Amino acid sequence: MTTTQGRLKTSVGIWAFGPAATRFVPGGYHPEAAGQCVEDRVSLAVEGLGPLVDGYEFHYPGEINEENVGRIQEILGREHDIYAICYGLVPNPRFALGSLINPGENLRREAVQSIKRGIDLAAATGAKYIFWPGNEGYNYPFQRDYATTWEWFLSGIQECVEYANERKVTFLLEHKNSEPAMRILMRDVGMAIFIIHKLAQRGVDVSRVKVNMDWQHLIMNGEPLAEYAGLLAKEGLLGHQHANSGWGSFDDDNMVGATFFMHTLDLAKELQRSGYGQQGERLGFDLFPYTEDPVEAVKRSILHWEFIAGVARKIDDAELQEAKNRADAVAAYRAVFRALGLDQNFEREVYEKYSAR
Repeated sequence: MTTTQGRLKTSVGIWAFGPAATRFVPGGYHPEAAGQCVEDRVSLAVEGLGPLVDGYEFHYPGEINEENVGRIQEILGREHDIYAICYGLVPNPRFALGSLINPGENLRREAVQSIKRGIDLAAATGAKYIFWPGNEGYNYPFQRDYATTWEWFLSGIQECVEYANERKVTFLLEHKNSEPAMRILMRDVGMAIFIIHKLAQRGVDVSRVKVNMDWQHLIMNGEPLAEYAGLLAKEGLLGHQHANSGWGSFDDDNMVGATFFMHTLDLAKELQRSGYGQQGERLGFDLFPYTEDPVEAVKRSILHWEFIAGVARKIDDAELQEAKNRADAVAAYRAVFRALGLDQNFEREVYEKYSAR
């Protein structure tokens, strides 16, 4: 695992420091952030998080663009970089019916050109490009001609990936099952892999196309974090992580480890086993602190991750692998809980307690 002083390098989405608007609180739980420009939010994050974060992620063109990128880089300084630039047409009401799948051909072309400009900015800043197509889908049965819609979608992605190849930019696919479109086309890991395979069938060089695993997006689908990380790593498709947690039914983007702790620990072990980070991959934090102080929520997430990763490193690799070879869940959890502190001394104390009844 590529590390900085024994750790994965980190990044965080600047959107964590916004107003945190919802449809019930359209002004946001942090209305004081509504009047801030992105540069102000970057300053807040850099001052508050310091060396805990190596880089930042931004949506293009709403959060980062050709006009403000220079000022953002000045604030970031030499200690921080722009790690990822993300597709940013989702909140634009002109693309309510999708961008690459919009019924209007002129809007589809406009969307492609916007993505290409985002890729240009990624190339200029040495960043990766994340494509999360949250508005690419439908809300009702009978609303779409599915075959035509998918052809528009694949053709648009193909053009953008080919352009990213020209600009030598890594193109990351991030799936999600719903919101804002109720049925997003690229709704699970399987669909993301399907898209990569379809591009390859069309003769596209997909060596720079990989998957960004947003943990809560997987959790919403009931998709296993560690299993899919292992699968993607084996296929050479594990490109990035968006770390978070939630209750499992919505894209909560809560602090890391707050829920699904064991799943996160299993994922940490799998990332270590597969050597995640050796090619410069990072752990990105995609958080939406509704009512929490955003700086403190990000700090807590990083601290939680470091604790979880530390526990994962304490798990005896040989013991765990031997248990896995037998599909022995009891033995596997013996190794896992020993790393959490359930050692022989603890077991003896439990038996003594019960024997004293």
